[in-house]
Amino acid sequence: MTRTILKVSGKDAHAFLQGLVTNDVDKLKQGLVYAALLTPQGKYLADFLMYQRDDGIFLDADSALAPSLMQRLTMYRLRADVQISETELTVRRGTGPAPEGALPDPRHAELGWRLYGTQSGDDGTDWDAIRVAHCIPDTGIELTPDSYILESGFERLNGVDFKKGCYVGQEVTARMKHKTELRKGLATIRITGTAPTGTDVIASGKTIGTLFTQSGDQAIAYLRFDRVNDNMQAGDATLHKA
Repeated sequence: MTRTILKVSGKDAHAFLQGLVTNDVDKLKQGLVYAALLTPQGKYLADFLMYQRDDGIFLDADSALAPSLMQRLTMYRLRADVQISETELTVRRGTGPAPEGALPDPRHAELGWRLYGTQSGDDGTDWDAIRVAHCIPDTGIELTPDSYILESGFERLNGVDFKKGCYVGQEVTARMKHKTELRKGLATIRITGTAPTGTDVIASGKTIGTLFTQSGDQAIAYLRFDRVNDNMQAGDATLHKA
């Protein structure tokens, strides 16, 4: 896990982020907030965890996406009183007893806590096992530029708010929520054997999805739900409904 902590400060910081990200920035009063930044077409650009301190709002993002996230936020800044900078803060995480100052991960209780400061690392938890068991997507693996957040489980993971008002990509996301039934998305499935991440999932001779993270006899896959059955293949692996 390599994370970069960005800082958004200035008198307009709260309103600035409120008009951009998928979750309600007011929830920062309660602790960590999970959110994403989307394209105007509603597709995924970056996901991050946000927390607030007196001197600003901090975004805990995957280091691979941090430069593009910072660039996109700077593009939206316009004339707002907002400063965006990369910090030297790091994150520790774990699932055991939480140290003083740690914040619970809002996506799922099994993801434990995160502590921001000068030390990084974790307590040796098998994070992939937790993610697969609870179908929690990871940046750059299940979450890609082709992802829609509702297909990726953001509502279940407390990453989107449908009452907060407008944000970039809100119209498409709201339409998917209220006017359509999701026909595709991430799901945890059972797997016998192994196959590389990104392998096509085949059912009845047709490609119905993509295999992602595997842990033990389970895996996360992106699937067409109406084609799922108990005789799917991904390379040399056999897949079954969970």
